[in-house]
Amino acid sequence: MLLRQPATATAAPASALPVDVRLMNAIAAIVFTLALVALVAAALGWAARRPQFQFADVRLEGDLQRNSVTTVRANAMPHLAGNFFTMDLAHTRAAFEQVPWVRHAVVRRVWPNQLVVSLEEHQPVALWEGDESSDKMVNSHGEVFEANVGDVEDDSLPQFAGPDGTSAQVLDMYRRLQPMFASMDTEVTTLRLSGRGSWKVELDDGAAIELGRGTPDEVVERTTRFIRTLPQLLHKFNAPLESADLRHAEGYAVKLKGLSVNADAKQPQQASGKQ
Repeated sequence: MLLRQPATATAAPASALPVDVRLMNAIAAIVFTLALVALVAAALGWAARRPQFQFADVRLEGDLQRNSVTTVRANAMPHLAGNFFTMDLAHTRAAFEQVPWVRHAVVRRVWPNQLVVSLEEHQPVALWEGDESSDKMVNSHGEVFEANVGDVEDDSLPQFAGPDGTSAQVLDMYRRLQPMFASMDTEVTTLRLSGRGSWKVELDDGAAIELGRGTPDEVVERTTRFIRTLPQLLHKFNAPLESADLRHAEGYAVKLKGLSVNADAKQPQQASGKQ
């Protein structure tokens, strides 16, 4: 006798279901998803309103030399809003970076109710010539910033001047020129870049030197030749330098203090040095 096993029922593929059944299943899935999203949003909204997530502590980190914790808090805290979940970190960072002397701020949340702010202050390297009504300086990154110049302990900062957006270029040139003039036992007190790209330095002994235009390497090379040959000229006339003009193709022109063309003339003597 041949026995046959009864055929097992198999589930019909989704495509074989009636259209109205498939539509009901899709609607049910959408409703379930929306309900889940609403539930999560409600839970987050409830958590956001809990007092235990309000920031109970704002910790400041970094080397604060010209700001106190009290000063930073007084300037930044009134601009902060929200708790651990709702605080806008970009807005919070901007609130700390508008505090005087603060260059950069990094803000992070620490669970469940702590805000940690790492601050970097501007390190001034020069004064920036601008409107008399504002105090502007150049930091070690070549950026111009505004702060109270009276907060700077170093009263020997050099003065920079130049067109807008050239502060980093001026700082780079200063860092190349200052060691060269230091070899003459003098300091650069002022460095200017004109709108036409011409450089001029003023030294702490009162001398003013027109360095002229060109690439940074060309200006440095021209200045190097001048500094190398100047001592011979000063020794020859036994007089200190008053001014110099390096914008000549074949050499430079100098004025020396205390020298006159003749007994009646009051104008300083001009001498030229071949480079």
